[in-house]
Amino acid sequence: MSNQEKEPIFSAKNLKLLTAPLGKDNPITMQVLGICSALAVTVKLKPALIMALSVIAVIAISNVIISVMRKYIPDRIRIIVQLVVIASLVILVDQILKAYAFEVSKQLSVFVGLIITNCIIMGRLEAFALANKPWPSFIDGLGNGAGYGIILLLVAFFRELLGSGTVYGYPVMEKLGLYSAGYENNGMMILPPMALIVVGLMIWFQRSRDKSLIEKN
Repeated sequence: MSNQEKEPIFSAKNLKLLTAPLGKDNPITMQVLGICSALAVTVKLKPALIMALSVIAVIAISNVIISVMRKYIPDRIRIIVQLVVIASLVILVDQILKAYAFEVSKQLSVFVGLIITNCIIMGRLEAFALANKPWPSFIDGLGNGAGYGIILLLVAFFRELLGSGTVYGYPVMEKLGLYSAGYENNGMMILPPMALIVVGLMIWFQRSRDKSLIEKN
């Protein structure tokens, strides 16, 4: 058996695939991918959470499917095959949401369908799943999906808290008595441009703390 076949399921290499996208290799803040979703579904935490879970499921499962099929996919049609796999999974996710979370499904509207064009998913299929076995591909999908989801939830947290005074629908500002003290919600936070600004601040914050990037500059 080769060394790759003897590699433990939760080896250091596989754990790095899971944890690196949560920090220094985050697909949004470091690779600047998947920005569109951050603008569209982060006014409230609930739709952001559902979108994050949907992307995690799609990217992890599609990574596995493409990895299993990688030796049988002709190079000239690989993009078409990848899109068919992603589209099939997105349709399945959309139907599940309509069946079990219809209100959230209406809030997400067409943005669930736009998961098909999420460049993070296509990027991982091209860069990783086509060259690796199913288990590492699954871990890679989970890691990158979770890294994407964390940023989505952080943006939604600040936008909902400062724009609506709530967190996941709970009236935080009201319970703290800030309204009676004169506090008013910032209506700008629920506008799409503020999502871009919040994401930009997160990108600046993480990159400013990355010494390797500072040294390159």
